[in-house]
Amino acid sequence: MDTLEGSEFCFPHFFNTSCRKPVQHHAETILLYILLSCISLLTVALNLLVIISIAHFRQLHSPTNLLLLSLAVTDFLVGLFVMPFQIFLAEPCWFLGDLVCVLYYVLAFSIVNVSIVNMVLISVDRYVAICDPLHYPTKITQKRVQIFVLLCWIYAE
Repeated sequence: MDTLEGSEFCFPHFFNTSCRKPVQHHAETILLYILLSCISLLTVALNLLVIISIAHFRQLHSPTNLLLLSLAVTDFLVGLFVMPFQIFLAEPCWFLGDLVCVLYYVLAFSIVNVSIVNMVLISVDRYVAICDPLHYPTKITQKRVQIFVLLCWIYAE
């Protein structure tokens, strides 16, 4: 009877302080793991293609594409670090410890913030290109965009 009750808890050796493990259907859990893994792999692979394309071809080295490169790097990091941990968060019990939990949330918060700031910078770039196209080359230069991207990454840390 003790082992039967112990299997209902996340941490059976801490009987008094452990939370109860909810019952999950095996097929739903496997489907969720496969779906999250596929989304994560697609995110990593496709953003890696964007990173390689912009970094390799010289004709793609423009201020706008530098912003897109920065966004692709952040989305690559989301697919590499943030999404796989969503599989662990789908589990009813967290087995990786308090330190990994804190590091995950800090890393996820930082990466998502950089991604949001990159999208804002891309929006500003497109706004200037549409509303003031004649002065766009003088307002948006490679050096200014590099400074903004660098500030964006420093801001998140």
